[in-house]
Amino acid sequence: MVLEFGLDTFGDITADATGPRSGAQVIRDTLAEAVLADQVGLDYIGLGEHHRPDFAISAMEPLLGAILASTERIHAGTSVTVLSSDDPIRVFQRLATLDALAPGRAELTIGRGSFTESFPLFGFDLNDYETLFTEKAQLLQSLVAQEKVSFQGSHRPALKGVTVYPRPERPLQVWRGVGGSPDSVLEAAAMDMPLVMAIIGGNPARFTPMADLYRHTRARMGAKMLPLSVHSPGHVAATDDEAKERYFPAYATMHDLIGRSRGWPRFTKAAFEAEIAHGSLYVGSPETVAKKIATTVKALGLDRFTLKYSAGPQNPAHLRDAIALYGSKVAPMVRDMLA
Repeated sequence: MVLEFGLDTFGDITADATGPRSGAQVIRDTLAEAVLADQVGLDYIGLGEHHRPDFAISAMEPLLGAILASTERIHAGTSVTVLSSDDPIRVFQRLATLDALAPGRAELTIGRGSFTESFPLFGFDLNDYETLFTEKAQLLQSLVAQEKVSFQGSHRPALKGVTVYPRPERPLQVWRGVGGSPDSVLEAAAMDMPLVMAIIGGNPARFTPMADLYRHTRARMGAKMLPLSVHSPGHVAATDDEAKERYFPAYATMHDLIGRSRGWPRFTKAAFEAEIAHGSLYVGSPETVAKKIATTVKALGLDRFTLKYSAGPQNPAHLRDAIALYGSKVAPMVRDMLA
């Protein structure tokens, strides 16, 4: 598989000289960013599901449909669908519909998600956090693999020989997103799902055992190897200093907003510099970011690297600059480094 380069966004509420942009404008901006990503040769753009005031994207599929209709080659998908608080049958139907409109370009990534706002919003009990995901992932996997599905679980009525429509014309592309749990890696391997590792802090090489566990499990199963991907935050600008100056204030704002509910310390400039130098922030000039991506790809044996380019109230013009440089400069440099 040729190394692929992707983007991820949660539709963070951005800000320009006039102040914060509306959620509706951020959604329109995201469509334009996806079109730009397609134009500069990137392979994937993913939209993450959130139900908070600091993120604009809560329903990914309508925007994914617009992206797929407005582009020619880029794949577009969810990053991630919080399956625990969704309906696997409806998820399957939405993905099958997108795939019908853009054959082979619609993708789905399922995960537990790092926020829990969707549970009370949709009437689910957080005490069922683990069993909800496990059962729904099993049902979705059955829907993807079989035409007639029978299923017995504790969170929904039983299904007996049910066929769900529309029927896809090709195998649907469903990935599993994980944050660091070996059990999740084993589940992904057993369910025949490619793996996305969300690495948002610390040295990426610490995930090498996770990547190896996935590959070794697939080998022991006698199953074909499936793609591995990493999702990490970052920003590209003309120089290292410019990238840092543009990215830090909004990234720190986002970090501290989330951190207040999680007991995190305030994010300092020193912590920012350390995460760029030794951790999982891909911030700098095209050459700097390319070198760091190449190191991560080699360490983990990746098939796709996805840059989470939105982070707090960034200037949308800066996001467009980063996308253009990532596609036109960074991706070719990384491929040359790894050739």
